[in-house]
Amino acid sequence: MFSYIKGIITEVTSSYVVIEANNIGYQVNVGNPYMYKENEEYTIYLYNYIREDEYTLFGFKNKEEKTLFLKLINVKGLGPKMALPMVSTGNLLDVVEAIEKENLIYLTKFPKVGDKVARQIILDLKGKLADHQDLFAVSDLDELVKVLESLGYKKADIKKILPKVDASKNLENQIKEALRLLLSK
Repeated sequence: MFSYIKGIITEVTSSYVVIEANNIGYQVNVGNPYMYKENEEYTIYLYNYIREDEYTLFGFKNKEEKTLFLKLINVKGLGPKMALPMVSTGNLLDVVEAIEKENLIYLTKFPKVGDKVARQIILDLKGKLADHQDLFAVSDLDELVKVLESLGYKKADIKKILPKVDASKNLENQIKEALRLLLSK
């Protein structure tokens, strides 16, 4: 079973990307393929979907997306192709919040998720994700969270902007970006 793959994107299509690692091109289904640029290096976290007649790789930009995806595909009637767009929306906390607040309208906006499936998602996952919202915080930004809390910002506000902060930047630039996002609200 693969956990992640690091390589160069060689092809971007409407539903998947091809990432080359060690001279092998892997076709990986991703929720938003256009966020990847050809000839650039990426790390994509993987889920192997194996059935009798199918072997498919699903990819995610971070571990938090993959964690939520794994919880969603355990819901009766919700397969990987339906769950992928749900975790690719950009803000995982919105999906978790919709489940916790039983927001059927939000959940049914995703392709192939009807009223029945949305109710099943709520039935199976409500109360099981709220305790684990910290899983969806970006772990590379722990130091940033401490700095922002010391400046008096609330944890809920900080969690909302974390997915938008570039974890690859140094702490000083992360702080500047986070403050800009917090002040623009």
